[in-house]
Amino acid sequence: MKILYGVQATGHGHISRARAMASAFRKQNAQVTWLFSGRERDKLPDMTPFADFEHREGLTFQTAHGRIQHRDTILKAQPVRFLKDVMQLDLSGYDVVVTDFEPVTAWAAQRAAVPAIGIGHQYAFGPGVPNAGSNMVTRAIMRQFAPAQQSLGLHWYPYRDNVLPPILDLPDLPQTNAGHILVYLPFENQDRVIQLLNTLPGTEFVLYAGGMAQGRHGNVACYPTDNMGFKQHLASCRGVLCNSGFELVSECLQWRKPLLTRPLAGQTEQLSNALAIEQLGYGHVMYTLTVEAIEQWLDSMTPAPAEPFPDVAQ
Repeated sequence: MKILYGVQATGHGHISRARAMASAFRKQNAQVTWLFSGRERDKLPDMTPFADFEHREGLTFQTAHGRIQHRDTILKAQPVRFLKDVMQLDLSGYDVVVTDFEPVTAWAAQRAAVPAIGIGHQYAFGPGVPNAGSNMVTRAIMRQFAPAQQSLGLHWYPYRDNVLPPILDLPDLPQTNAGHILVYLPFENQDRVIQLLNTLPGTEFVLYAGGMAQGRHGNVACYPTDNMGFKQHLASCRGVLCNSGFELVSECLQWRKPLLTRPLAGQTEQLSNALAIEQLGYGHVMYTLTVEAIEQWLDSMTPAPAEPFPDVAQ
């Protein structure tokens, strides 16, 4: 069976999940072609597992200062280019399309009448699933962004019959506590984040961000995007301060790392994730990035519940 697997590459979470799937596919000797969209090709991190992958521009949301920028999203969208990519994507050699919320492969499968399976966190949403910040427009976007004939949602709790636990790409590392707080807030202004963390000199922070120059600013050690380095710091951290993306939160839960999360303002998925975290008791949530919220969490942090997820990819 030949599979075309589309991955929405705007954030690192979808790519991390794809690495786990690529490893599982290799063990089954499956024939898989990977297609990534939503980020410039030269900014895709650590793509070795995907061999000669394909790339399209796709669609993505624009963000700044921790908030979705709807105007910039509309202005920078290229609908003509997107439709051209959909119409020209050749699916004649594939038996099935799998899409992790990737729109080019999803809509091309509909056009060519090729079976399509959606696998990802976004496919978990529906009746009974925690939902925040949504309206008629956002719900329509969630349904139509990357539609599939069949879908398997991923979530931390089996809210629906089609929902599986997270698919994780975690190396075999010992989980320790070296005392630092791992920080990953890619949608924030990084200079502001550093300034804020510097007001807590008694705590050591390790900050990762795309395009970040490696160096130290007081009590903040800064690193550019590096998949293995990040996972090593995750395994040895005291706790994690991050946005409410599904994959990193899932990794924190798997390794029982105390969690303080800030959802991206205006982003329904992250707001809904934050609501689920609060309801399940899996971590702490702050809706505004403040020193007071971080201090309160540092003084009261507790490990995530001991509920390890099974290896779904295998």
